Amino acid sequence: MRITANPLRGQQFPAVLLLVAAGLGLLLANLPTHDAIAGLLDAHLAVPGTALDLSIAHWVSDGLLAVFFLVVAIELRHELTHGELDSPRKAVQPAIAATGGVLVPILVYLLIAGGPETASGWPIPTATDIAFALGVLAMFGRGLPSRVRVFLLALAILDDIIGIVFIAVLFAHDVQWLLFVLALVGVAVFWVLSRLLHAKGHPLIAVAMTVVGVVTWALVASSGVHATIAGVMLGLVMAPVPAGRTRHALEPTVNGVILPVFAFVAAFVVIPAVAPTELSPAFWAIVVALPVGKIVGITVFGWFAMRIRPRGADPALPFADIVAAGALGGIGFTVSLLLANLAFAADAGLRDQAILGVLVGSLLALLLSAVIVSLRARWYRRLAGAPSGERVASDRGAEDA
Repeated sequence: MRITANPLRGQQFPAVLLLVAAGLGLLLANLPTHDAIAGLLDAHLAVPGTALDLSIAHWVSDGLLAVFFLVVAIELRHELTHGELDSPRKAVQPAIAATGGVLVPILVYLLIAGGPETASGWPIPTATDIAFALGVLAMFGRGLPSRVRVFLLALAILDDIIGIVFIAVLFAHDVQWLLFVLALVGVAVFWVLSRLLHAKGHPLIAVAMTVVGVVTWALVASSGVHATIAGVMLGLVMAPVPAGRTRHALEPTVNGVILPVFAFVAAFVVIPAVAPTELSPAFWAIVVALPVGKIVGITVFGWFAMRIRPRGADPALPFADIVAAGALGGIGFTVSLLLANLAFAADAGLRDQAILGVLVGSLLALLLSAVIVSLRARWYRRLAGAPSGERVASDRGAEDA
């Protein structure tokens, strides 16, 4: 097991921290502390001279979460340019699996909650929480080959990018196109500055990049497009060396502060005092679509992708490894919570039930994936200790699975 000097740079501790923060938010929302905390989260903070006037809860989901997606986009760009996904031949397989991990949960959701009041929640179960999924993989997957992590990371990031596209397209409101075009200009300036920083390394350039990044975020937020889109765009265009340093610098803050704070705020919902049969179809649709829709979609599409891989490509992942990745993909959490807030923003009761659905569905997926990943990791550890002849035979059998 890899030991990190700072636990916030690892995968296990941040996942536990995220779960504790969500549990604490849910607990305090259902105690007498509710009114005081709710009042604080609803308090507005405005930026003088701008159109930005957001509640503290929205500063968390629109501002802090944009930093998280900046880091996500940096990691995606690295994988696409210098990592395991640096060619279409490598990227196509997780992309196909990610497509299944989006389409099948949508279908499951609409089959259960396709009525006029709840149908708008169909994007909610499409996302995979990268931090949680990789945390579970780190905790229970000792012995799994690294390509399983790469496959999971790729499809999880692609899932989240798809979720962000949904946010940009479906939940934009009264878009001010001039402001959004100005934001794109800011992204272009950021791109130029990042390359100057890559070439010269002058600290004033880094300061200028920070200012341009904040202004770009403000323009996106004011344009009516969800502000997290700014983080994605900036992360994708940043030059490699500054991007790597930025990711390294921000990782502890993202894992130790931003994601736990968002998890607390998003999970701060009152559990409805109703019988299970009286819960909204949206709740049940999400509870089923996350653990079941994800594992079915990723497994079926992933298996198909492995069957059609190009000649000369890396060996196919065994079917059981794809199942493990599919189970991990059902941990929706971060982006699913954000989508639940947006999909039912006009109906607080329905929104809270959708959030509860995300928490329950993600917890079920977490438990299921922990079992499957543990069994798979045990098989690999046993295989590693087997005589070489048995190992070769088992490898061939696994590839054919």
